[in-house]
Amino acid sequence: MADLSVEVTTPEGEKTGSVTLPESVFGFDPQTVVDHIPLIHQVVVAHLAALRQGTHAVKSRGTVSGGGKKPWRQKGTGRARQGSIRAPQWKGGAIAFGPVPRDYSQKTPKKMKALALKYVLSDRASAGALKVLGSFSFDKPSTKKAAEILAPMAQGSFSTLVLTSDQLNEWLSVRNLDYINPIFVDQINTYDVIVAKNLIFSKEAMDQFIDKCNAKCAAKER
Repeated sequence: MADLSVEVTTPEGEKTGSVTLPESVFGFDPQTVVDHIPLIHQVVVAHLAALRQGTHAVKSRGTVSGGGKKPWRQKGTGRARQGSIRAPQWKGGAIAFGPVPRDYSQKTPKKMKALALKYVLSDRASAGALKVLGSFSFDKPSTKKAAEILAPMAQGSFSTLVLTSDQLNEWLSVRNLDYINPIFVDQINTYDVIVAKNLIFSKEAMDQFIDKCNAKCAAKER
């Protein structure tokens, strides 16, 4: 692993310095990332599973209305015996083995989530798909202005934009852009990084994210 740096780009497209990325988060080489694809896949699957509501339900024989009376007598009719017109084989009857409300979430250790995030961040950094946007500030929400700024950086591809919780006007400006997935820095996760072609940080969000990473590293060394 090695230290990396990424240039800071203004809304006008000018380069105004660079940001040094921490080695412990962005410095994994491509082969290491490839070796840990199963881990990344497991974390992404768990993330998608947690998004499922699990409220699906059908009526069983115990909940469907009607059918309390036997449709015809047991013997002597020449027809197959039937106990209820609400049995699964009848039209309007109950559903056999249908879905019931359930929780799809999977237990995933925090260390696995953290490692998977580091691997995908390193992948985006090494591929040149990690960008930092400086001076991204609006006095009031403006989707048109946001589109003019982000379109050159997104390059026609779906991109994830990371903002700080204070950049509310900026978030309101980009939320209706179909090619931008805006999230706050404390919401960054493996899925939102890997599903996007480009990962764009505001300068404030990148500084906040790096400070958070450095704080965690310092706490481990104690």
